Amino acid sequence: MKAGAENPDCGAAARRVESVFREIAATRMADLPLLNPAIGVHAVGFRPWDSGCLGVLITPWCMNLLSLPGADEDWSDKPELSEETLTFPSGPYRFTVGHEPALGKYRMCSLFSPMFEFADDVAAVETAQAVMEELLREENRELPEIDSQAITALWQEQGPNDPITEETATEPTAPPSVVSLDEKLERPMSRRELLRGALLRKEPPA
Repeated sequence: MKAGAENPDCGAAARRVESVFREIAATRMADLPLLNPAIGVHAVGFRPWDSGCLGVLITPWCMNLLSLPGADEDWSDKPELSEETLTFPSGPYRFTVGHEPALGKYRMCSLFSPMFEFADDVAAVETAQAVMEELLREENRELPEIDSQAITALWQEQGPNDPITEETATEPTAPPSVVSLDEKLERPMSRRELLRGALLRKEPPA
């Protein structure tokens, strides 16, 4: 693992992330129909990475990989919504730069949105823990770059290699049934496919 030399306090960073996004959940996002009321805000598995911290943010509306800067890093020049590719043992992943005044700049890679697939906090947290485990496994490394736009397609029983087209992306779908994480992991889709199979790969430039 590529850990930061200064050993940042990622526990404190996780608590700050939770505080900021709990405030967002109670204010800007309150009462919106895309919220799953069974899900809370959690910062899962935060650990040193590069010179900052990496973990999974769970909210009632989304689950994202989150990359935070180190204490001595200045990300003020990173344009909000710009994209960056970060490389982990399982491969390179595309992140988007976000910003919250109370948190500063951060990088996020979308995993699930919305969160209606999850029955409760336990299922969401177990999934986040599995993502962090598989993200850091070198044996999951296969293709040059992984794009996170269609992870929910696999959760809704679309095969990991089925193409996502403009038509299928806009087709109305019935509300997905809730399936436990254990049930999903007992299927032919393995834990490793949760990460590398569910995330839609972007072909390298010609």
